[in-house]
Amino acid sequence: MGREARSYTVPMTQSEQRKRCLIVFFIGTISTNRPGSEEKMERTVEQLKERIRAGGAKIPAEKVIKNGQLVNVMTSEIYPAEIAIYKDMIAAVGDEAEVADYIGPDTQIIDAKGRFLVPGMIDGHIHSECSKLSITSYAKAVVPHGTTSMISGLDEYISVSDLDGLQEIFAEVKKSPLKVFWGAPYKTPYTVPQSTVSFNFTKEVHQTVQKWPECFGVWETVTEFVQEEDEDTLGAIAEAGKNNLPVFGCAPMASGKKLNAYLCSGVRLDHESYDHVEVVEKMRKGMHMLIRESCVTHFLAENMRAVTEVNPYLARRVSFCTDDVTATDILEKGHMDNLVRLAIKAGVEPMTAIQMATINSAEAYRIDHLIGSICPGRIADILFVEDLQDFKVDEVMTNGNMVARNHKLTYELKAPERSPIFKGELKCAKTTADDFSYHVPIENGEAKVLSLDVKGPFVRKRRDVILKVKDGIVQPDTEQDAIMVSVVERFGKNGNKSLAFCSGWKLKKGAMASTNAPDDNNLVVMGANAEDMSFAVNYLIEQGGGQVVVEDGKVIEFLPLSVGGIVSDDEPEVVAAKEAKIDEAARSLGSDLPNPMMYMFFLPITAIPDYALTDAGPVDYCALTTYDPILELVEK
Repeated sequence: MGREARSYTVPMTQSEQRKRCLIVFFIGTISTNRPGSEEKMERTVEQLKERIRAGGAKIPAEKVIKNGQLVNVMTSEIYPAEIAIYKDMIAAVGDEAEVADYIGPDTQIIDAKGRFLVPGMIDGHIHSECSKLSITSYAKAVVPHGTTSMISGLDEYISVSDLDGLQEIFAEVKKSPLKVFWGAPYKTPYTVPQSTVSFNFTKEVHQTVQKWPECFGVWETVTEFVQEEDEDTLGAIAEAGKNNLPVFGCAPMASGKKLNAYLCSGVRLDHESYDHVEVVEKMRKGMHMLIRESCVTHFLAENMRAVTEVNPYLARRVSFCTDDVTATDILEKGHMDNLVRLAIKAGVEPMTAIQMATINSAEAYRIDHLIGSICPGRIADILFVEDLQDFKVDEVMTNGNMVARNHKLTYELKAPERSPIFKGELKCAKTTADDFSYHVPIENGEAKVLSLDVKGPFVRKRRDVILKVKDGIVQPDTEQDAIMVSVVERFGKNGNKSLAFCSGWKLKKGAMASTNAPDDNNLVVMGANAEDMSFAVNYLIEQGGGQVVVEDGKVIEFLPLSVGGIVSDDEPEVVAAKEAKIDEAARSLGSDLPNPMMYMFFLPITAIPDYALTDAGPVDYCALTTYDPILELVEK
């Protein structure tokens, strides 16, 4: 998808769009990933002739892989086979005699040394931005573990930039060994009531972007927006129908009539089920299911019971996703390779687990003609694996080139120079302690408040707490685990600052704040006192974004996020080390949560029961409205 001039207002016709998608995107935008190479393969008529000739052995293969055991996910077979590769395409797969015809005098022979040859794996739903790693840094982390493609809305980037910013990310993807199949976010922001982001994705935007060659569907269509018949959401779905694009879902805890109504909108798949009963119902009603295992939501073992205990035939329509991961988690456990191992541990056969990580996801997203298997005409994404039971990826080929060995890239991959779109400062004014003091219309007494009580990374329940009122301000109480939390609008749109009470973090002192905070990526801060909250916010404003932990007006730890205030171009190991220090610092304030900062920065997500917090105010998910956290005041 070269950097040709684009119009964001004049849509192409459907026929033009279909032609462009076939010609330009895959294979048209895939870099060979040789360091420094900008070569592209476009499916022009002449190049199609070239590919056909390569498939017919009229043109010698550039590479041939010998002495390997093919893991054929299409037929559930494993057998000796050789693979001929022409540029980024698999030209032939067969026995030694068949593939011999593809070998020319300059063909490179790659010895698989008896290892298993597995298709490159696909993360079926991922917000890579939550890792705090840029696309470049994220590729360095996950590709060596065998993840060669991901499905993403790149929505966190969109929330802090605009369509021009999105084009910069597309350009970055092109130079990465990691392919991104982009789904246009059904709308932004995702929140009810609407919060503030840098750019609003509307149905009018969909009329343009769905015709881009980068677009493979509509991303993360949340149940409530369909249920409430939101005009932008239904407009995005209607446009997808015109363009023959699939609609990707997000339907946590949806069942019965709610699920039926949701499916009647045309949603194809879902990545968000809290138990295996939910998985079974959704699959029986026709959905493709992605089983999620993130660094904070460990659902794979429970959800896999749908296959291991209820019906093994469900397996062929089950695939994997991680949704949200950290650099630390990837470096310690792996990525999609880890999910394959977990599935095997849960009782799934290795072949079935590999299918879940490859062809199942490709079929769910209707991209199986491009990736997901080792077959002629597909992109040459191939993993070299010593043992399928242990499933440790030794080497990785993407787009026909060997790019990783022993969990490291084999060449230097550099991040692009960042434009002002992603290097800009936070557009919010500095704060004072009074901004984080909850004023009420009595001087002294007691306030009964509703505190957001964290019960997991996404679920917050109601907790009523009696707090003291002194000099007209409700006093946080660390002994009762009731502290202050706020979201500060950072895009210069309206200057919103919400304020509420939260429990579960158990902070005894200090404050912590983050500008990486999906889905809006406004500035989230919580603390035991208003002074440290203000200090933390002002520090992030001065630094242009990041994550910080402070105590008594001093910075304890800081993780800079210089790209849009949400991600870093640092090496994954550097970010992981800083992640560990940030969480350690949060624990020094009293928190005993497994990921204190991550649990906090998920607070603005309003799509999961029961409570959330955005710059628009504290949100009651069930009522789909903001609420007053002050339940009762008693003057004394």
